[in-house]
Amino acid sequence: MPERYIEAIIKFLSDREYHPLKPRQIARQMGIADQQFGAFREAVKRLRDSGRIVMGASDALTLPAMASRVRGVFRANQRGFGFILPDEPNAHGDLFIPAENTAGALNGDTVVARAFRQGKRDGKHVFAGEIIQIVQRGTHRVVGTLEQAQNTWFVLPDGKHATPPVVIRDIGVAGPKSGDKVVAEIVKYGEVGELPIGVIVETLGKGGQVEVETLSVIRAHGLEDEFSEQALADARKSIDKFDPHQLDGREDITDWTVVTIDPPDARDFDDAISLTADDDGKVTLGVHIADVSHFVREGMTLDEEAAKRATSVYFPRKVIPMLPEILSNGVCSLQEGQRRFCKSAMITYNSDGKVISSRLAETIICSSKRLTYLQAQDICDGKVGGYDKEVVELVGAMEKLARKIETRRRDAGMIHLDLPAVELEFDDNNRVIGAGPTDDSYTHTIIEMFMVEANEAAASLLTKLDRKFLRRIHPAPDAFGSKQFSAFVKACGHKTPTSLTHHDIQDLLAAVKGKPESYAVNLAVLKTFQRAEYSPMQIGHFALASEHYCHFTSPIRRYPDLTVHRLIAEHCRGLLESRPPEDLSELVALGERCSAAERKAEAAESELRNLLVLQLIATKVGEVFAGVIVGITNFGVFVQLERFLVEGLVRLEDLGDDWWEVSARYGLVRGERSGITFRIGDRMEVLIAAVDLPKRQLNLSPSGNRDRGLRSTPKKKSRGKGAKPKGKGRGPKTKRKDKKRG
Repeated sequence: MPERYIEAIIKFLSDREYHPLKPRQIARQMGIADQQFGAFREAVKRLRDSGRIVMGASDALTLPAMASRVRGVFRANQRGFGFILPDEPNAHGDLFIPAENTAGALNGDTVVARAFRQGKRDGKHVFAGEIIQIVQRGTHRVVGTLEQAQNTWFVLPDGKHATPPVVIRDIGVAGPKSGDKVVAEIVKYGEVGELPIGVIVETLGKGGQVEVETLSVIRAHGLEDEFSEQALADARKSIDKFDPHQLDGREDITDWTVVTIDPPDARDFDDAISLTADDDGKVTLGVHIADVSHFVREGMTLDEEAAKRATSVYFPRKVIPMLPEILSNGVCSLQEGQRRFCKSAMITYNSDGKVISSRLAETIICSSKRLTYLQAQDICDGKVGGYDKEVVELVGAMEKLARKIETRRRDAGMIHLDLPAVELEFDDNNRVIGAGPTDDSYTHTIIEMFMVEANEAAASLLTKLDRKFLRRIHPAPDAFGSKQFSAFVKACGHKTPTSLTHHDIQDLLAAVKGKPESYAVNLAVLKTFQRAEYSPMQIGHFALASEHYCHFTSPIRRYPDLTVHRLIAEHCRGLLESRPPEDLSELVALGERCSAAERKAEAAESELRNLLVLQLIATKVGEVFAGVIVGITNFGVFVQLERFLVEGLVRLEDLGDDWWEVSARYGLVRGERSGITFRIGDRMEVLIAAVDLPKRQLNLSPSGNRDRGLRSTPKKKSRGKGAKPKGKGRGPKTKRKDKKRG
């Protein structure tokens, strides 16, 4: 059936590193078997006939050029301009829309634009556009704070999106009050330059409270936080049928010593570890994963809702689970002392930590001990009081194996980024009273290494079985990103080749470890990478230096893992060969939905964490903190506060009265008159100037102590007594070489 390949072909040709190939070459790279090439070729013909792809010289396939009319989704920037993400992919990518050409479109609107050329860059045509039609509004509801000014009520939307205030005509006597968080439905968008008009459909509560702000983020990101009655009924039926003593062909390993290691506040334990040793020095790692596929079957309403959510969302004081908590925190959770169904990856290693063999099985386990990361670290450090001998021996052996695996994987090119997350501290009234880096004990790495090994084992098995499945892919940095990264790194005082290898990146990260510029460089590496995503394409995982990789170890909280579990279940029962071949286009579409859901969850989690930290910082306006410069733009310097791990902006005009020469590309700002230079990686003491909570913005200014973070360069000859720096008017002068943020 040609249909199963159509969207997969478009996805393949849309990759940033794609170079024109013939159909047979594309089929090979996509893993299409020879007996399926006829259907694949028919799919290519249909795409060509419809104009969605172009067959050029030597029958090589490409996407079409930018059309004169482009339809797609508009993404607005706070500075006025935006981009259109085309409905139909083209060879040039997204279409830039200048601020004067947006025609009143809001973020998320489906629009039609006229595209026109704006010259060439690096030998390629550059396009811009003008929106000529708003087809469908994408923003129907906004979440924000209700305010009143000059007898007019309006909602100030939360977040960084360029959404204008919404005018509210009628509040009502018993309605919400000024300062309340509300959800407003837009009923009239108005003409260009007019504010939209709306009605309040939900009052969330007084702004500033953790519970209210959490609910605001949930509503703003459109997250589903309630299950349907039918989905809950499906979950209850699965639980009622569960008999933990019914083997049903499973391996009973309940007498093994097995532990879980998780954060102290975790409630869903989806992975457990065992380790057995042979007399000849070989060890077998058991990674036991909650068997969610036993409870969530295809065709259930529960499965449909899990697929729609695709991931759990973790907030500081609330979790929105992918599955009802009676499953995720109940019979699926690998609780201490409870018999639980699992899918287990059994991986055998030699004395050097190299894989000898692996297999996957359906099992029943019984967790011997539930440990936190810090408890497990105490055992590794020799603080073993109160723990059974078997548990102590297991954790010690786990550390030894993990270090061998880590060494092997680093030698192969695995890249580890040092980007600490922020951990919040709450008081008894649920208010944030502190923030700082999360725990980084080695036991986190132990579990990470074991999960990577199990994920790789699952992907390698399904690859050998010649089945299509959702892989976790991570493309290598493209040529453009590598070139930009090389220039950025040079600004930080280091060098890398413009064509990056695994070991180039490893060497750089080792060179900056422990230095002020470490965070900025690690962040730049992350931004240079293309995002990891879910796809059936055989691309591999660059950061892990893995040829075949998927997500298998968290089916409680990730839907792609659940799809992999179902294939493995049929393999273990000898039923996989009778399963119909997977529809590649359906897998591509599912992968895109799961990737989008992951990005949405990450954005919501990050927004709430940053907001809560900013609430804490708002109580410290006027105080001085140490920071590190992590970005340079044509309008200011971004500084990350070392204590709170958030970024704030020091605007150029706050740096002092000088003619500021800005080079965002090379990461520096230099005062022409004073010779003072600010560079990425410089330490800088800053004063908390202001916090804009609705816009999630932190404004900083240099502290009175200007000894740290400033470098002086030789001053030019004076232009005479009383001479002024170049430029007109008073205040700081700026000379901007480019407009890109470093």
